[in-house]
Amino acid sequence: MTIIIDPQSSGIAGNMLIGAFVDLGADASELKEVMEKSAHDFGEVEVTFTKVSKHGIDSTFCHVEMLEHKHSVHFKDFISKIRELDLDEKVIDTACKIFERIAVAESRVHGKSLEEVHFHEVGASDAVADVIGSVYAYYSLGYDSQKIIGLPIAVGGGRVKTAHGTIPVPAPAVVEILKGALMLGGPVDSELATPTGSAIYMELCDEIKEFIPSVKPANVGYGAGRKDFDHPNVLRIIETLDMSESDRIDVIETNLDHLTGEEIGYLFDVLLDAGASDVSVTPIIMKKNRQGSLLKVISRRDNRERIIDTIFKETGSLGIRIAPNMHRGIAKREFETVTVNVEGKDYDVTFKIGYVNGKVISRRPEFEDLKKIAKDTGLALKDVKELVG
Repeated sequence: MTIIIDPQSSGIAGNMLIGAFVDLGADASELKEVMEKSAHDFGEVEVTFTKVSKHGIDSTFCHVEMLEHKHSVHFKDFISKIRELDLDEKVIDTACKIFERIAVAESRVHGKSLEEVHFHEVGASDAVADVIGSVYAYYSLGYDSQKIIGLPIAVGGGRVKTAHGTIPVPAPAVVEILKGALMLGGPVDSELATPTGSAIYMELCDEIKEFIPSVKPANVGYGAGRKDFDHPNVLRIIETLDMSESDRIDVIETNLDHLTGEEIGYLFDVLLDAGASDVSVTPIIMKKNRQGSLLKVISRRDNRERIIDTIFKETGSLGIRIAPNMHRGIAKREFETVTVNVEGKDYDVTFKIGYVNGKVISRRPEFEDLKKIAKDTGLALKDVKELVG
């Protein structure tokens, strides 16, 4: 499963993330207790969850109201208090990384060291509730074992009043936090991306993409923002199913004109050991009518660099071509082991069974099993294949 965080329409804030997580099944009552208890040492908050409609989009609104604001503390002391919370260690560690992202951004903007950054620059009690609530919900839904893809963040526009005066939108700290991400201005004259929401997004996302990749949507959650605009002020999170009927692959090619047959045979084995899905060599006529060979390797994307390094190392090729983003239609494959009797002796034979749309399209015995039986019985390989079926 892949999780897509989509802030393209109305940006991102901590409470919007929490609302979307609740929409996807996170326990609101449990989150309320965790958030209020975690924020207590930094100032009392009250957390409520309500279902709202944002321009026709049914969504969950998480409202965090600050009831008390305590004196600011230095960042080091602030993190020490976070680490003392009675929560799972992985929740604490992730939350601390998020707060550090905010603190580092603030330190760069204000020209201070990390040790000089005060708690009010990192966030107040509502920010503690937002971060802890988002991270707690993230782990409760099991998203830590899934790939998280973030889409571009709408950051809004105009100006906003802060403790440091009137500043442009996006706020300088937001720009610092979102370095390396994708952001776009508008679509309204208002602040849409908060430092807290941006830092959570950057910590949770494994990859940032411009567009949604090829996926199968399964569930969608909407977290509502506080403001009302002429468009739905919601953050969307999409749960997607794995693309089980296709493999994303690379086709890697190079021309060879200097390897012997034995060396090409060795290259086959090395490439397969390196993770190639398939290797083929085709005779070709090259420049100046020279005879040569076209090496073609099919590889899964995560093996690309290993395959390329292997080709360079073993062939001395000066150029390798890659055709990315191709798809290979594949049948669903299952393996079944059957005991067969040949010449009065039982043998285990593994069959590879292929399905398309639930129908069996092939059922083939594994060659190595047939070869073993042929050697053991003295029968011709073709006869063993016919007996086994």
